[in-house]
Amino acid sequence: MSASLQDPSTTVPTPTPRGDRGGSVGLARNLGLVIALVILCVVGVASAGDRFASTDNLLTILRLAAVIGVVAIGMTFVITGGGIDLSVGAIVALASIWATTTGTQAMADDIGWVAMVFSAVLVGTACGAINGVLIAYGRIVPFIATLAMLASARGLAEIIADRKTQIIRNQGFLDFFGAEPLGIPVIVIIFAVVTAAGWFLLNRTTFGRRTFAVGGNPEAARLAGIKVQRHTVYLYALLGTTCGIAAVMLMSRTTTGSSTHGNLYELDAIAAVVIGGTLLSGGRGTVVGTLFGVLIFTTLTNVFTLNNLSTSAQAVAKGVIIVIAVLLQQRIANRKT
Repeated sequence: MSASLQDPSTTVPTPTPRGDRGGSVGLARNLGLVIALVILCVVGVASAGDRFASTDNLLTILRLAAVIGVVAIGMTFVITGGGIDLSVGAIVALASIWATTTGTQAMADDIGWVAMVFSAVLVGTACGAINGVLIAYGRIVPFIATLAMLASARGLAEIIADRKTQIIRNQGFLDFFGAEPLGIPVIVIIFAVVTAAGWFLLNRTTFGRRTFAVGGNPEAARLAGIKVQRHTVYLYALLGTTCGIAAVMLMSRTTTGSSTHGNLYELDAIAAVVIGGTLLSGGRGTVVGTLFGVLIFTTLTNVFTLNNLSTSAQAVAKGVIIVIAVLLQQRIANRKT
């Protein structure tokens, strides 16, 4: 064994985690997101009055944020780990179709609606794991691997459903996910639980520290003893799991499974993650920032809708926000170097 490997001073350090645990930059970034959200709310009140400020509208915003928010939490892990996933919308669609087939719903009638939930989550996790294996062991670029999954999952969903919308008939499923304990929709509660679990996993566990290390410097992480390929598979499988959960939430909102579900979710999720402060290059991620990113985009959409502004104008506004966020990220990164 060479002397360089024996000398502790030459050991490659694991990159320092950069997440929600503190730091002046992180606090300033989150404060900026809070200010942006407050400004949007002020604009909403000024332009739409009580229509925006009502409790019903607040719950509408949270319902809309919940589904894409769960996907965005999973995307935070993948991007922090140095990856990207363009297939999340198609995975949501496939999971919703699989969970609402006649066979799955017949099983749910026999053993309970949990069978539909399990089916959706299992399909989502399997698709994510396939992405991870192709990327980690097949050495396919994440952009290409997930683009292939996007086409395949969407196509398979259309084949299974014969391009038809599948109606959910299981009343137990609809009753549970349509409930509002203490006036709070179940899907919003699910979003809160997933967000809290995601924050804990990323910032308070070995899994999170390894995610930062893999995204910051894969080679240094490998030399530090982290099994980079296996961890990459775990990250994509985790994102697939959140896609399955999001599919269940979307099914409860629409009472259907459809091959058109999740359209452009990949863009919305990536945008929310980037706006929140997670670096596209990996190594730094923030679940709290992603939460604010989702709320900012959802509130923006709500304000535009209440003021009868076109979806095209919404798209332009989102694009401008994304560009500004990326430019700010680059500026921060240049200062550190």
